[in-house]
Amino acid sequence: MNKQAGTEFESLVATMHRLRAPGGCPWDAEQTHATLKPYAIEEAHELAAAIDHGDDASLRDELGDLLLQVIFHAELAAERSAFQIADVVEH
Repeated sequence: MNKQAGTEFESLVATMHRLRAPGGCPWDAEQTHATLKPYAIEEAHELAAAIDHGDDASLRDELGDLLLQVIFHAELAAERSAFQIADVVEH
């Protein structure tokens, strides 16, 4: 991973943390793994469609959407002290 990608990733993780924190986004704050599950599934299907269509711009966008889902679920887990995003990256 180049330095820019690492910086962007860290920024995205920090943004998610702020959105879930007190005073952050009310919608994000009320989400759970269960309420987010349909979004993760939808994004995976959209990624598959982008692959099927050979559309690089859509592929990039859908990978970003799916990455956001991964970060969101990892943030929820971190709040319960179950694991953190670094643990996800490591595995």
